[in-house]
Amino acid sequence: MVSEELTLTKTDRAILASYETMLDGLALYLGDSYEFVLHSLEDLSHSVIKIINGHYTQRTVGAPITDLALTMLHNIQEKQTPQSLVYLNRRDGHTLKSTTIPVVGEGGRIIGLVCMNFQCDVPLSQFISGLFPQTPAVLPAKETESFNADIEDVISVAMEKAREAVYADPQISSTNRNKEIVRLLYEQGVFNIKDAVIRVADSLGISKNTVYLHLRNLKHD
Repeated sequence: MVSEELTLTKTDRAILASYETMLDGLALYLGDSYEFVLHSLEDLSHSVIKIINGHYTQRTVGAPITDLALTMLHNIQEKQTPQSLVYLNRRDGHTLKSTTIPVVGEGGRIIGLVCMNFQCDVPLSQFISGLFPQTPAVLPAKETESFNADIEDVISVAMEKAREAVYADPQISSTNRNKEIVRLLYEQGVFNIKDAVIRVADSLGISKNTVYLHLRNLKHD
């Protein structure tokens, strides 16, 4: 069993902080039928450092670790390799599908727990509305994601889409097409990929110095 005297390092705290951001993303994606809890094992009497939809259990930041979470932690620590556990749970007459996921810090120590609890008896309408929120999508409705086998395919597909978009726009003159293609690729983050400048230059039939020139102008706009 973990000791209450567990002391977290600076790196451990940074790891836990990164999980807070992850839980925000999961909550946005999965909706309000789930409770998300992040525990720090540094102080078991005030272990909850992040909670979303805590109204299901009337808990807030600073709440103690639960007896069941302690049991799950013990079961995880009995294994040679930390692993997640999925189980059905009962709380206040309600059935939950729960998971306890260990957060591993420096030296392979378990420094925290992520607990997710799906409220099995929420109205179906609430569950569906959570999966398909009414807020506008970040990406255009017609945008599709390509799942490529390697990074070269990522660049090639991005190039093809950018080229199609530019050549389909009659307002872009032929002399500005390469510049616009580079702009679209820049806005997609393609040039964060190693050797992307060289690959784009080869595909467009221009020098890499020309691509760098377009990029410098974009960064100064």
